[in-house]
Amino acid sequence: MNKPMAAAAATSAVNVREIVSPGGVKAWLVEDYAVPIVSVELAFRGGASQDPKGRGGAATIFSGLLDEGAGDLDSQAFHRALDEKAIEIGFHADADKVGGRMRTLSRHLDRAGALLALALNAPRFDDEPFERVREQIKAHLRHESNDPDAAARRGFHARVFKGHAYQNPSDGAPETLDALQRADIGRLHQRLLARDQLFIGVVGALDAARAGRLLDETFAHLPAKAQLDPIGPAPFLGLGSEQVIDLDVPQTTIRFGRPGPTRQDENYIAAFVLAHILGGGTGLSSRLFREVREKRGLAYTAYAGLATQDHASYLTGGTTTKNERARESLDVIRAEILDMANNAVSEEELEKGKRYLVGSYPLRFDTSSKIAGQLVQMQLDGYGREWLVERNERIRAVSLADARRAAQALFGDGALSVVMVGRPAG
Repeated sequence: MNKPMAAAAATSAVNVREIVSPGGVKAWLVEDYAVPIVSVELAFRGGASQDPKGRGGAATIFSGLLDEGAGDLDSQAFHRALDEKAIEIGFHADADKVGGRMRTLSRHLDRAGALLALALNAPRFDDEPFERVREQIKAHLRHESNDPDAAARRGFHARVFKGHAYQNPSDGAPETLDALQRADIGRLHQRLLARDQLFIGVVGALDAARAGRLLDETFAHLPAKAQLDPIGPAPFLGLGSEQVIDLDVPQTTIRFGRPGPTRQDENYIAAFVLAHILGGGTGLSSRLFREVREKRGLAYTAYAGLATQDHASYLTGGTTTKNERARESLDVIRAEILDMANNAVSEEELEKGKRYLVGSYPLRFDTSSKIAGQLVQMQLDGYGREWLVERNERIRAVSLADARRAAQALFGDGALSVVMVGRPAG
């Protein structure tokens, strides 16, 4: 049964249909004829966590090469073909997926679909683009080498996920990138791009019949089953301790976290609301912003949120402050987390948090590309189309009792795993 998507505008609803092409390819479809544009979002489960051992960055290079030549078109010819019809095609990778998107005027849909099909089914992985993309990533890593935020992010994941695929950055390291061969990229293509791990959202000026033909032309010839290495649940290590990464800068960047409930946990929605109250949204009304910046002037901002990946769910947050005030800032953050663990939140805080999360939701659906992206993310997260309505209903239903119970699940004894980059005093 189709349910209206209460998101695209306050006064209207968008109907999401699940369609199956004649060739058996599934997708979620939103017909929208307001403008003659079609947006396609796609994702294959299994991203950088599937990189070959010692060759981190493989999935990132792989995704960067998919639009760098395919079939009988080399890189320049492929991009000329895109430019001739103003077609947008691009790919990306993160720890859990290889994603892609296509955007085109509806009158050029046949050509756009043919180019997307080429990119997915017959990528070339030529020498010149391979070396160029690899050097681009290495240049980015060199730029990040003195970036405290990047060092904190990498250090945090290496610390809390030690021994798991999540410990490795998606774009690898210079030595792992140097170890990569074109053959590694070709093997990833054979392993990752398959229909059983494929999720698709289609939005725009086309009906189900035309969408079905597009799905078959683009995806039906991919292998039936992916060859993914099993990935177990990620640990969350280092609770109650700190790691300092020395960097000669005047400020310390702090990254902290602790385990959180998964999407399947009964406390998840309430924990999501609590994490927002702690440090989410625009920051102006969050506890961390108020206590760290407004009351004490310790930092420009402080944030927190609930991060949920395929194999880990955790509270994470951070701030940047003067070296001599880093310990004080961290003490304030810990105190707020402990206070929320022991006392939960007030009714006023809860209602404000829920109103923000419900009221801001439509902003995720204000373009066809955003809608298509949300449809794919919902599928990856394991939700049905009904989630488009149920999400806000479940947030509104969070009670003070729910918040108190979730506070214990999310904040526990307040112990954090902390990474600090800089030279914190004390």
